[in-house]
Amino acid sequence: MKHLLSTADLAKPDAVQILDTAEEMSAVSLREVKKLPVLRGRTVVNLFFEDSTRTRISFEAAAKRLSADVINFAAKGSSVSKGESLKDTAQTLEAMGADAVVIRHWASGAPARLAGSGWIDAAVVNAGDGTHEHPTQALLDAFTLRRTWAKLNGTASTGTDLTGMKVAIVGDILHSRVARSNLWLLRTLGADVTMVAPPTLLPVGSRDWPCTISYDLDATLAAGTDAVMMLRVQGERMNAAYFPSTQEYSSRWGFNDLRLAALDASGRDGTIIMHPGPMNRGLEISSAAADSPRSTVLDQVRNGVAVRMAALYLLLSGGTASAAPAPTAAQEAK
Repeated sequence: MKHLLSTADLAKPDAVQILDTAEEMSAVSLREVKKLPVLRGRTVVNLFFEDSTRTRISFEAAAKRLSADVINFAAKGSSVSKGESLKDTAQTLEAMGADAVVIRHWASGAPARLAGSGWIDAAVVNAGDGTHEHPTQALLDAFTLRRTWAKLNGTASTGTDLTGMKVAIVGDILHSRVARSNLWLLRTLGADVTMVAPPTLLPVGSRDWPCTISYDLDATLAAGTDAVMMLRVQGERMNAAYFPSTQEYSSRWGFNDLRLAALDASGRDGTIIMHPGPMNRGLEISSAAADSPRSTVLDQVRNGVAVRMAALYLLLSGGTASAAPAPTAAQEAK
């Protein structure tokens, strides 16, 4: 694996390998010294052309836990704001010796362009491009789902997939790169996916996607689902009125207190509520739902570091989880 650009590019064995490696990496956070020396001497550049907090910090933490050197590059206040092109920026990073570039960009396809251009020899990781994809978010969501599914079935999560799991992805599908990446990956892992949204927030051609389309969240919940993934309403990408009011959206497609109570009364104790963050509390999800025992929001954040450690490790070392050396006693004592 040279680059990580899209979950559509991942075959099932590749996806399972990343998730299994993340299981090994997650154990690092439980140690006194939360570091592995596997990427010592390597340089990871976080190249962000869009604002980000969770994703950038998660990648930075992941790289540092693997002992890599990290350079954070934000477009604001840089030469990009003076008109520097992506090519010039990439070649500057190449000259600095970057081994991996984690890129978030407002234009769909920018990471693929960077990876295939020949401008840079580094591994490229897509950290979100326009409304296209966000593969590491989908991987951390799948990691969270797999642990939940294994617990429900009384099995170990390592080496398994999501065959038979029912996942509902709800909300602003049209503008969501998270929804697209999750769909391709979850289907690869064997899950059944239902997209729930108002018609105006479904992309043209979504009827041809390998999923069920629904406009009714209550009907989807009543039919039974193992996980409900709520999506942020991306007002900053909207140039028109996609629904009459925030009140109507919350009432019809938000996971509010009434739906939480109905789910609790349904007897489906294993159903989890997910959100990639940041959350618009009171719009797509209520505070009660976000903070309930069913919520995996904080688990997703924690799991994101392990998954990104796994991705960087596999890209830069070409190794496997079993090859990742554990810290020596001397390293643990430092």
